[in-house]
Amino acid sequence: MPPKLRLGVTALVLAVAGAGVATTLGARSPAIVSVPPARIDVAGSRGLQTAVLAGGCFWGMEGVFEHVRGVRSVTSGYAGGDARTANYEAVSSERTRHAEAVRIVFDPTEISYGALLRIYFAVAHDPTQLNRQGPDVGPSYRSAIFPIGSEQARVARAYVAQLDASGRFGKPLTTRIESGRFFPAEPHHQDFMRRNPTHPYVRAHDLPKLAALKAEFPALWRE
Repeated sequence: MPPKLRLGVTALVLAVAGAGVATTLGARSPAIVSVPPARIDVAGSRGLQTAVLAGGCFWGMEGVFEHVRGVRSVTSGYAGGDARTANYEAVSSERTRHAEAVRIVFDPTEISYGALLRIYFAVAHDPTQLNRQGPDVGPSYRSAIFPIGSEQARVARAYVAQLDASGRFGKPLTTRIESGRFFPAEPHHQDFMRRNPTHPYVRAHDLPKLAALKAEFPALWRE
């Protein structure tokens, strides 16, 4: 059973929206890797766009991107496997090929795809960890980008190469560029960090990411 599940998925449900942000101010921030902007980006266009990113437990990934200016919605889910096994119990067996992921709907007139990737690499997860993030181990916790269309794929590959060449992380990136469908996770996983800011897993591993986001990207932070 994954460590976060052993801590109690249903513990301490709070209904006050935004309570997790206030708690963040007292959390210890993880090491922030200051990464440069992507040299190339998806051309701006009208209308909402979608990005799918995987980087460990979807609770923290969702919580980070919910506080990014220009993001309209974030959904926790599973990417890279098939519909039949897109559920938490099956994915936790580490035999389904899914990755815990988030689907981000954003307004490209306010934030670009490249800027989302910059946050993803800088504060949302550690892209040098292979098939794990912190206490969570297994391929479902891998670092992976699931581009929507050829332009996103081009930008993602170029940015991974750019960051690897920069040596900013001190070791090679493990981030994979993959294809596959996204399937929303069960309702109790949605908006988990905001609803459960005092959950032990959230306090230890996720709230510090919000502090890092606010410190590193103040212009993109939103309550």
